[in-house]
Amino acid sequence: MGHPEYQFLDLLARVLEKGDERVDRTGVGTKSLFGELLRFDLSRGEVPIITTKRVYWKTAVKEMLWFLTGGTNIRELLLQNVRIWSDWPLARYRQETGDHISQSDFESRIVADEKFAEQWGELGPVYGKQWRRWIDAQGREHDQITRLVETLKNNPSSRRMLFHAWNVGELDKMALPPCHMVYQYHVNSRGEINCLLFQRSCDLFLGGAFNLVAASALLLILAQQANLKPGELVWVVGDAHVYLNHVDQVREQISREPRPFPAMRLTRHPASIDGYRIEDFEVTEYDPHPSIHGEVAV
Repeated sequence: MGHPEYQFLDLLARVLEKGDERVDRTGVGTKSLFGELLRFDLSRGEVPIITTKRVYWKTAVKEMLWFLTGGTNIRELLLQNVRIWSDWPLARYRQETGDHISQSDFESRIVADEKFAEQWGELGPVYGKQWRRWIDAQGREHDQITRLVETLKNNPSSRRMLFHAWNVGELDKMALPPCHMVYQYHVNSRGEINCLLFQRSCDLFLGGAFNLVAASALLLILAQQANLKPGELVWVVGDAHVYLNHVDQVREQISREPRPFPAMRLTRHPASIDGYRIEDFEVTEYDPHPSIHGEVAV
């Protein structure tokens, strides 16, 4: 069997070769395919951290752990040196104030000034809010993650073990509507937990590798909390695209030969899903090719 990373590289190549060139909301433009599926086996301890370019896996895991807190303000991320969500509030600040502050100065002010962060660092009811504090029409709050863990422990044959973030009543309040929308879980007769992640839209060059890391780390957490073994990650993408300003970078990436996937393990067993920290994750034998830079389309 070939290296599983070739699934991802082949998808990148197909998008460049056969993708429909489209105008998108950012104005940058994309090449896009619709309806793609990749599968990765986590049962042997390996996780799909892409090796044909360096992936800053700790950043991806920190973002996922932030979602689990229910957080929606970038200050909590910036305090951990995670800057991947800064572009959207910065764009809003510049548009509404006319102040063309640099990103680094904006981030420094968010960290230093809590009141400024409350006004300008808020992303709206994005992922974490929907995962942990979904509000229904009657005003009741629903913690989808806690319910999922309880079901995995007590009724693992359920076909209703999922959570999602596409809350149509709050989409217009979000800095960015959710891309990785629906996570569904399945426990097989061998006690393995599998995840199917449906992603409506994926910036393959910048976002795809992060999504694979985060979903894998979450699968390890859920397996540990429910006394299960990690199984398979199935990644389904609606609009799989490469931005036109990433084409040269993607060509460079697909020219490289994959190296063995690393292993990821949890070094501690917290009492609940709320107890995990980045220090609890250990990745070994990760030997990627050099990083490749690309600008975020906002």
